[in-house]
Amino acid sequence: MRYDLVIFDNDGVLVDSEPISNRLLAGYLTELGHPTSYEDSLRDYMGAAMHRVHDLVLERTGRRLPEDFDDVFHGRVFAAFERELEPVPGAVGVLEKLTADGVAYCVASSGSHERIRVGHRKTGLDRWFEDERIFSSQDVGRGKPAPDLFLHAAERMGVAPERSVVVEDSPLGVRAAVAAGMDVYGFTAMTPADRLAEATRLFGDMGELADLLLG
Repeated sequence: MRYDLVIFDNDGVLVDSEPISNRLLAGYLTELGHPTSYEDSLRDYMGAAMHRVHDLVLERTGRRLPEDFDDVFHGRVFAAFERELEPVPGAVGVLEKLTADGVAYCVASSGSHERIRVGHRKTGLDRWFEDERIFSSQDVGRGKPAPDLFLHAAERMGVAPERSVVVEDSPLGVRAAVAAGMDVYGFTAMTPADRLAEATRLFGDMGELADLLLG
C-alpha cells in the first residue's frame, strides 16, 4: 500500500538519542535514590513523555520527583546532544526519497518541541522539518500509548489515519499507532522484535525503509 503520509517518531528513529537520554535518565534517577539501570530505563521509559517517569516513580515509591527534575534532566541531555548526537544512519536518505517522490511526512514525538529542535539542529535534520511538520506530545497533553498525538499530526497534515503510516521503535509508540488506526513499521535496531510484535511489519535497517514504503 502506498501511504499519503509518513509519521516519524523522533528519538531512535530520526536521531540516535535513545542511548544518550536513557543513560542519563537512569543515572539521574539512581542519583535521586531510585536505582535504575540503563536496561530498566529502556524498558520503562523509551518512547514515553516525561509525565510517565513521574507517574511510575510515584506509583512505585510513593515519592514525587523534584519540581526541577525535568529542567535538570533536559539540561544534561541537551549538553550531551551537543557533544554526541548523530542522525540515525539512513534517515536522511529516507527523507530525500520521500521528498523526491512527493510523499508527505512529519515527526510526532513524545519529546518536547525544544528537545526535537535541539536534536534536529545538531544533526542537520532541521532542513527537512519546518515548524508545520513537527508535532509533540506537548500539543495534545497525553503521550504515547494514547493515540492522540498521531491523530493530531494526521489531522494537521490533512490526511486520514488509514492513509497514514507511523515509523516507531518503542512498544508504547507501536501501541499508540495501532490505537490510532494506522499501520506502523517497527524499527528493531534497539528494540527486540518480539516487543514490537503488534507492528504491521518490522525492519532493522533504516536504509531499507524507503523501498518498503515506496516499493
